[in-house]
Amino acid sequence: MPTLTIDPAAETERICLAIREAVLKQLRRKGVVIGLSGGIDSTVVASLVTRALGRDRVFGLFTPEPDSSEDSLRLGRMVSDWLAIKSHMEDIGPILLAAGCYSRRNEAVRRVVPEYTDAHKCKLVLPNLIGMDHYPIFSVVVRSPTGTLKTARLTLQAYLGIVAATNLKQRTRKMMEYYHADRLHYAVAGTPNLLEYDQGFFVKNGDGAADLKPIAHLYKTQVYQLARYLGVPSEVQQRPPTTDTYPLEQSQEEFYFSMPLEQLDLYIYGRNHGISPARMSAAMGSPTESVSRAYAVIDSRRRAARYLHLPPIIFGAPGKPGEGRGATWDD
Repeated sequence: MPTLTIDPAAETERICLAIREAVLKQLRRKGVVIGLSGGIDSTVVASLVTRALGRDRVFGLFTPEPDSSEDSLRLGRMVSDWLAIKSHMEDIGPILLAAGCYSRRNEAVRRVVPEYTDAHKCKLVLPNLIGMDHYPIFSVVVRSPTGTLKTARLTLQAYLGIVAATNLKQRTRKMMEYYHADRLHYAVAGTPNLLEYDQGFFVKNGDGAADLKPIAHLYKTQVYQLARYLGVPSEVQQRPPTTDTYPLEQSQEEFYFSMPLEQLDLYIYGRNHGISPARMSAAMGSPTESVSRAYAVIDSRRRAARYLHLPPIIFGAPGKPGEGRGATWDD
């Protein structure tokens, strides 16, 4: 069985040294802004940057909106108090309302559930990808004001409309993080772990935007190892990973990963290290076909994530700073 056990003390020291080098020397910023969601990833990153830079150089930001879980703000504040860092709340609901986030999302849902109203709640779900032999299709789960649940398969147009609208949330949060970073002359810390970074579970120019990403090389189980070493509050450690994006509560597994994250950790490790499906099958006790399917899903998502990782495309060779290609000096 592959092992993902790390030395948390040594890894913490290594990351903290890298944070100091990145923020103070490479980026030449005075500190770090970090969005606090009350989840394990943002809490571990907040703890690491506080250790690396000191609590006076870390600024935590809470960005709730009407669909946010109450636990997100409560646990985020708990983390801020635990670390004794400065923090601030920005209610992004009015911005999202003005941008049409909720109305655009609801309009897209009505393409497949015509009776959907502002009083309904929804979430997106994927089937278990490992047991499938065809391309997965997202469904929307809708709960009426009376509590009745309905599930409908999404058309491509409806799916893209819902995602485009809800991505406004991540981009607005990042906009507020950079506002405070500019105001304080700080850098912005991102919070993706290896699974999210590798598999494209982030919004381009939203939560995917950051100046440094301290745990993007760590598997999810390794993030939990660091959390235990760092003394992260137990309630945060025990909180299931959530998207905190849709009105109905939703785990990351049902929305995107479609399998337990501990299992996905091992599949990605096996794929990264060239372990054959047969060897992984023997080590994990899973059918070889399931491992092969998991590898295919990992590869497919990596291809899709390439767009998310790409920087802007520049046409032609860039010249010296301030000098465009083919530029001339005209008196």
